[in-house]
Amino acid sequence: MIQLHDIVKVYSTGKIEFEALKGINFTIEKGEYLAIVGPSGSGKSTLMNILGCLDRPTKGKYILNGKDVSNLDDDELARIRNKEIGFVFQAFNLLPRLTALENVELPLIYAGLAYSKRIKLAKEALEKVGLSDRMHHRPNELSGGQKQRVAIARAIVLNPSIVMADEPTGNLDTQSSIDIMKIFQKLNDEGSTIIMVTHEKDIAQHTKREIIIRDGKIIQDNKVLNRTIY
Repeated sequence: MIQLHDIVKVYSTGKIEFEALKGINFTIEKGEYLAIVGPSGSGKSTLMNILGCLDRPTKGKYILNGKDVSNLDDDELARIRNKEIGFVFQAFNLLPRLTALENVELPLIYAGLAYSKRIKLAKEALEKVGLSDRMHHRPNELSGGQKQRVAIARAIVLNPSIVMADEPTGNLDTQSSIDIMKIFQKLNDEGSTIIMVTHEKDIAQHTKREIIIRDGKIIQDNKVLNRTIY
């Protein structure tokens, strides 16, 4: 599904250049559930932006579902992103004036689906994350864990190839984090490919593979044999 070949990312500020990624190589198969782990400044967020088609590498090749997306322009990247990738962010990124159902419906509006189809799919996505009883509540009426459930439902409503989660438990308490990780596990069991970016080792240990990055380089790439099951 994903192949990265010698990915380099350089940021330039005037005459100063900073190499955030230094020759990254790995592949991700369909149906994998992995974590990209590293401290602040390690390059994991830069790597996520490239994997999520939010940015392009300075050098190297990125193959996504058989297509080289390394040098696509912004419009082409946006089309790939909208079709292939569902995003879940630490800050939820919900629109406060919309209900949970309306927030989940948004990607379907952008995709041009008819109203009846949008409502059907949005309700199904909320049911999948266990939030059908809160679909008419606005974000300020939801707990942090419930907001993240809405964000996950929004990410999966178009059935993307990849669900990409950036520090998805970073704003949550322990029990809410457990609940969210159960949802990701269920989605993976149903066949979703999940890539999680985190600095929390205990969260990463609930995935099936850990790619550890430091100073822009991969220092470990391990299958997790004794994965914790909630």
